Amino acid sequence: MSFSSDIKEELSKVNNLKDIKILEAEFLGYILTGNTINNNNVLEFVTENEFNIERFYKILFNLEIDYEPSIRGKVFVAKIKKTEKVEKFMQIKLEVAEEVQKAIVKGSFLGAGSVTDPEKQYHLEIIFQEKNNAEYILNICKKFGIYLKSLENKSRFCLYIKDAEEISKFLALIGANKGVLNFEDVRVTKEIKNNVNRLVNCETANLNKIINASVDQVNDIKLIQNLKKFDELPEYLKEIAILRLENPDASLKTLGEMLENPIGKSGVNHRLQKIHEIAEELKQRKY
Repeated sequence: MSFSSDIKEELSKVNNLKDIKILEAEFLGYILTGNTINNNNVLEFVTENEFNIERFYKILFNLEIDYEPSIRGKVFVAKIKKTEKVEKFMQIKLEVAEEVQKAIVKGSFLGAGSVTDPEKQYHLEIIFQEKNNAEYILNICKKFGIYLKSLENKSRFCLYIKDAEEISKFLALIGANKGVLNFEDVRVTKEIKNNVNRLVNCETANLNKIINASVDQVNDIKLIQNLKKFDELPEYLKEIAILRLENPDASLKTLGEMLENPIGKSGVNHRLQKIHEIAEELKQRKY
């Protein structure tokens, strides 16, 4: 199963089917989404996810709403007559308790939501057919400090999150506690791997920089030697030149510590730069 299906399986098995207020809220969440077709006298909820439909059937049964189940190819369908009772449940509730608000958001995610496997990317979305329904869920989430973005595409409205921390907060809001733990486990592992890779890349880049600089420095010194000018160097330049030839992999800091009278990294760099200038001047004379 996919990561998204695992989340929906967990949510579908929450044992709160005796709490009518919560079930009414979940029902509202379901029918606000893009997977519900709202005709004149009939509602049709359609989904390919078995956990979506199983939970929806349980909600309908416990709310004593008559429905007609069917399957069209790979799609599960629940057809509901819009009775006065159903119309009452369909009304958007602006001022309700926090637990009810959470249940509405949970229902909307079960109805037409999905979350990508965090191993691949961070992406959670819920699809709606009506803008005001999307904004209703958006505003509820905002009250809980969760910020979704919206996108309109071909008369459909999508609320989505691409931030890992926000996705984790959203899953916690709708009660997917096991899902949060699994999500966080993957997220932390990915971040550790990424940090290690960045450190390795950084150290490799620094090492390459040191090696390339060392090669240039050794070539400068050997040029001076080949042109018989090494003995003309001041003693402090000879000393660092000999150390560099003997220790081509050493850092500037290490070379400075190896001197008879130790100096810092900048002092070593200054001396090697002087050797480079002498080598460049000798090249100009040679050619």
